[in-house]
Amino acid sequence: MTLQRLIITFKPEELEIRTLYRRRNQDGPGPNSKACRREVEELSREGLRQALASLEGGAECVGTSGFTTREDILSVALPRPDEPAAARRAAS
Repeated sequence: MTLQRLIITFKPEELEIRTLYRRRNQDGPGPNSKACRREVEELSREGLRQALASLEGGAECVGTSGFTTREDILSVALPRPDEPAAARRAAS
């Protein structure tokens, strides 16, 4: 599976995480199975870990909207999954 997007929504009594992903093939657990839920949970955790690690290096504000309620959009460069770990460490 490849993570495409995480959307985090804070609500008064809950935190909602929408995980958009793409499967490489159609083989795998059914959409309502425990195995599928575990896979999506782990994919979401990894995406959140990457986002937090990337914010440590700083982020650029690339857009804003709203007046009294604001929505700022942050852009952070993430390492590519196919990039060797040594190259990522050297770039830091």
